[in-house]
Amino acid sequence: MNLKEKFRHVLNFPKEGIDFIDITTVLQDKDAFKYAIDSLVNLVKDLDFDLIVGPESRGFIFGAPVAYVLNKGLVLVRKKGKLPYKTVSVEYELEYGKDILEMHIDAIQPGQKVVIIDDLLATGGTTLSNIKLVEKLGGKVVGIAYLVELTYLNGRENLKGYDVRSVVQFESSLI
Repeated sequence: MNLKEKFRHVLNFPKEGIDFIDITTVLQDKDAFKYAIDSLVNLVKDLDFDLIVGPESRGFIFGAPVAYVLNKGLVLVRKKGKLPYKTVSVEYELEYGKDILEMHIDAIQPGQKVVIIDDLLATGGTTLSNIKLVEKLGGKVVGIAYLVELTYLNGRENLKGYDVRSVVQFESSLI
C-alpha cells in the first residue's frame, strides 16, 4: 500500500504558510489504519524496550495499538493539568509562547527503556520535551518512531544521538 497517498494536505492550516498533514483520512480507512499500525510495529519490534511513550494526543492513537501488539506498557504525556496524579513537567517553546507537558512521577522507573511513538516529526521540539520527561524519571529513550516525517523541516537534526524512524517521509511542502 502506498500510505503516503492516504494523507490529506490542508494548505494554510492552522495558519498561513503551513502545509498541514491530516491523518484523519488514514484513520478513517480501515486498511490504511491497519497498515499504519503494522508499519509502526515493524519499525520498533527489533528494539529492546519496556515501555512506549505516547504524547498527547495523536501519540495516544498510534502508541496504544503498538503497545498492545508488542505487549508493552503505555505511558501518556499530557498538557499541564490533565493527569490526575503527581507529575513531573517540562516547559517548552511554542511559536506563540510556552506550554508545559507532564507525565506521572511513577510512569517510568529508573533504567527502563522507552520508545516514543507519535504521529509526525516536524522540527522535533515537542519530542525533545518528551525525551526530557523520560530522562527526568531515569528512563532511557532507545527509539523514536513516527508515522510521518517532514524531512524538509530537518527535525532529525534536533534529535541527533537518538534512533529516529519513520514510516512515511514528505520531502517538500505543497506551499
